[in-house]
Amino acid sequence: MGLPHLFLLARLCGILSFSFLASAIGTDYWYILEVAERGPGNSSQGPPGDLNSHSGLWRICEGMHRVFVVVLPLSLILLVFGWICGLISSLSESFQLLLLTGSFFLLGGAMTLSGISVYISYSQAAFSEIGQMYDQKHFQQVHISFGWSMALAWLSFTTEVTCGCLFLLSAQMLHSQPPGIL
Repeated sequence: MGLPHLFLLARLCGILSFSFLASAIGTDYWYILEVAERGPGNSSQGPPGDLNSHSGLWRICEGMHRVFVVVLPLSLILLVFGWICGLISSLSESFQLLLLTGSFFLLGGAMTLSGISVYISYSQAAFSEIGQMYDQKHFQQVHISFGWSMALAWLSFTTEVTCGCLFLLSAQMLHSQPPGIL
């Protein structure tokens, strides 16, 4: 695979990563709470579907004091700067700019991974705290899962790291070939 194809693939990964993360941040299907059908001994009113819920980053984070609310959009900003830097570095075929671009994407991937990890930990801790406040029998019919917004964030992380590695590989290929040869 030549450098032009590698540059194109890296830029495509960057665009995909941005799209995945922007969609993940903007949607409300990070955390899904489903209540199963209740047994005959339960006296709660209403169908169980009324208690089903889903939430995203913005519903859970009133007041914007959670770290993942800062880290994930910051990762999105790094993706934009990384993509611009990647476009410039691939057009100029600059070894140093390609290294910087690869580092941008790897740093963005690390920030995305951090944001996802903190969100998962926070969600687990919040559910555990609620479980300690109330009787556990109230939560026997509750099923909690992470939704497709979380899957998009993981896809973004994967494509960010892939993009960073592709830019670093292209820098290594550019550095190892004689000058003037594409």
